[in-house]
Amino acid sequence: MMENFTEVLSLFLSVDNFIAIIIGVVIGVVIGAIPGLTATMAVALALPFTFSLEPVTAILLLVGIYKGGMYGGSITAILIKTPGSPASACTLLDGYPMAQKGQATKALQTALYSSCIADFISNLSLIFFASYLAKIAMNFGPPEFFWLICFSLTIIVSVSGEAIIKGLIAACLGIIVSCIGLDQMYGTERMTFGHYDLMDGISFVPLMIGLFAIPEVIDFYYTKAQPHIIKNVDKSKLSLQEFKQCLKSIIRGSFIGVIIGSIPGTGATASAFISYSEAKRTSPRRANFGKGEPEGVAASEAGNNGVAGATLIPLLSLGIPGDIITAIILGAFMIHGLTPGPLMFQQNLSLIYAIFCGIMLSSIVLFIVGNLTIKYFSKVSDLPKPILLPIVLLFCVFGTYAVNNSIFDIGVMFAFGIMGFFFAKMGIAAAPFLIGFILGPMFEDNLHRSLLISKGDLSIFVRGPITWFFIALTIASLIFVIRRWHQGRTVNAEVDQNLE
Repeated sequence: MMENFTEVLSLFLSVDNFIAIIIGVVIGVVIGAIPGLTATMAVALALPFTFSLEPVTAILLLVGIYKGGMYGGSITAILIKTPGSPASACTLLDGYPMAQKGQATKALQTALYSSCIADFISNLSLIFFASYLAKIAMNFGPPEFFWLICFSLTIIVSVSGEAIIKGLIAACLGIIVSCIGLDQMYGTERMTFGHYDLMDGISFVPLMIGLFAIPEVIDFYYTKAQPHIIKNVDKSKLSLQEFKQCLKSIIRGSFIGVIIGSIPGTGATASAFISYSEAKRTSPRRANFGKGEPEGVAASEAGNNGVAGATLIPLLSLGIPGDIITAIILGAFMIHGLTPGPLMFQQNLSLIYAIFCGIMLSSIVLFIVGNLTIKYFSKVSDLPKPILLPIVLLFCVFGTYAVNNSIFDIGVMFAFGIMGFFFAKMGIAAAPFLIGFILGPMFEDNLHRSLLISKGDLSIFVRGPITWFFIALTIASLIFVIRRWHQGRTVNAEVDQNLE
């Protein structure tokens, strides 16, 4: 035992490892904060630079970029309503209104503290529960994923605000747009209109940037509004009382992220929206959600970053990557002659625990780097809009083009920007459209696969405890939605009677 402990320390306590973690987190935060440049892209670009590094150093560099990128995406979501990553689209629902009210620093602090706590909990789960959670994840098949997506779709109501019907319409439009391209099962063309660029479907990044960032630019120049300059941004600090109010949602969101992240193929976006929905459903301040509520930012970032460590659970335990980034990290393992899986814990246990030590350290580094950069990032909100918005537009165009080097994607971005502008004018929330676009293909794919496996037998959808669990959650969520809608109608009717 003592020999193993000494070997772990010898592998971990290296200057190169510490430098790799710091550089990785800084790169991740910066890249994540640039619209269109995601953590996935940063990890992929960094992979060739790890060839000459020691295995532990190489993995920790990529993990540092991953962790930094997860937080970095929230920075522009809060400051300029432009998500740096898909999962950060949920953060802007309350983060951007906070920045508009002169609370950019508070919003960034809330996002940072939530990210670090969720990341830390996710790392602990990776270390102590990797094998157990991996076994649960292996029991997920198409029917289990189908009901998980059904439950996730019920959160559309939570992000629709008061206009539930409009939110459902937006979600349906999102699902329709997600069907553009080639059918996932049979390869037939759907709504491509003979256009070659549409055969791959609508890219996520142009749609996301167009839907959230471009409407702000259009609205400013369309209305010719006066520059809105936020004063005294640095005086808006997150108080201890506000942090305590958010803590319950942070912990709950962290565990939601751990569970979702340990299931291969689900992703941080669904986790962030589920965490946000649960926080809104249970919070005594639910009426403030969407208007600049710190708990909304905390819940979203906790769900987002809770995934980070958990996605490594199936990778290290079973050799199955949990998402695209861990698939790249799997490549880094194999480049260095290592094959993740059960045998790795027998043959390279010291190396695994050295990586675990580095992963824990990355949470601390993220906290330090985040605190040092908040005061500089928050200054972005002080810029007058006539100066800020052209810069935002430039980043949007650059980030959109950088994904696929496609001029067509820039056109897609502006098309959805115009759509987002009209959504805002008609009081339709953009978030339900985004959720429908993300979850639509997953819903369809798992429905098809389930029916193919069972040869049309519908009993496959109630085949075990996991499906029963998610069916119960879906029904409970729908009951809550109907009850909330009925209460809303009752309140409105009483208000109308009093006015008469």
